[in-house]
Amino acid sequence: MVNVAIIGCGLIGQKRARSLDGARLITCCDTIPEKSQALAAPYGALALTDWREAVRLPHVDAVLIATTHDWLAPIAAAAVALGKHVLVEKPGARRAAELDGVLEASRRTGAIVRTGFNHRYHPAFRRAREIFESGALGKLMFIRARYGHGGRLGYENEWRAQPEVSGGGEAIDQGLHLIDLARSFLGDFSVVKGHIGTFFWDMPVEDNAFFLLTNPLGQTASLHASWTEWKNMFSFEIYGRNGKLDIGGLGGSYGMERLTWHRMLPEMGPPESTVWEYPTGDESWGVEFHEFSEDIRLGRQPNPGIADAQAALRIVETVYREFGK
Repeated sequence: MVNVAIIGCGLIGQKRARSLDGARLITCCDTIPEKSQALAAPYGALALTDWREAVRLPHVDAVLIATTHDWLAPIAAAAVALGKHVLVEKPGARRAAELDGVLEASRRTGAIVRTGFNHRYHPAFRRAREIFESGALGKLMFIRARYGHGGRLGYENEWRAQPEVSGGGEAIDQGLHLIDLARSFLGDFSVVKGHIGTFFWDMPVEDNAFFLLTNPLGQTASLHASWTEWKNMFSFEIYGRNGKLDIGGLGGSYGMERLTWHRMLPEMGPPESTVWEYPTGDESWGVEFHEFSEDIRLGRQPNPGIADAQAALRIVETVYREFGK
């Protein structure tokens, strides 16, 4: 059984605590004592406010880090240096270079580091992966994806609007999920183009991000992440020569998660379509933690790991540099 410390007891830390797949929660840590106490109490865990104390506990095997972006890499590096395995929430850092120390410590101690790109583990994406890997789609041509929400009153005053804390705006927030998902199907991108803009919110970071990414085979991903999507939405379309996979919704306010497989017929025309619906709650967190546990048990390198976080961050940084960010 894996003994776990959770650093950061907000919404994501709470989701992690509910999805531990049989692991034992040893300690919960947050700079706000009430948060750590509230999360720790139901599990009989130790409530702390100093993350350094939490990662030093000798009986902690793994550390789950769900803090603001500015603390993700420093805490991960300290935990890995002590030989603790780490699941660090995306983006993993504010910039790719901040993860260099985590990577070096991992190589030195052998501790495993997984990046929390939980969207890969939604059931629609798991089935889409099976269809893709079967070869039924044929050669991939392009991906088109959109992801967004509309913020809330006071959003411009929250930590995500503070570049020194967040590292950036919507590009590094929901945009990074889209980039990671596109990379998981198309591989690394050799051409990166994009645009960022702050169209609505009075903040020093972007509220919309557009990416046009092309791999060495000419396969392209067109991605748009938005904080001005007044009705929350998620759409991810994968186009192959033999058909299309259309993933819509993520559950909750994003609508029922659904995968539609449109299979082209020899005579073309209207395709033959199959629909899978997933009305249950978001199980991606539990599936992802199970994979993390298997990483530890098998001593395997996680996928996605540090390199995936750095690759996605470098794409965002390329666009940021173009706009002087």
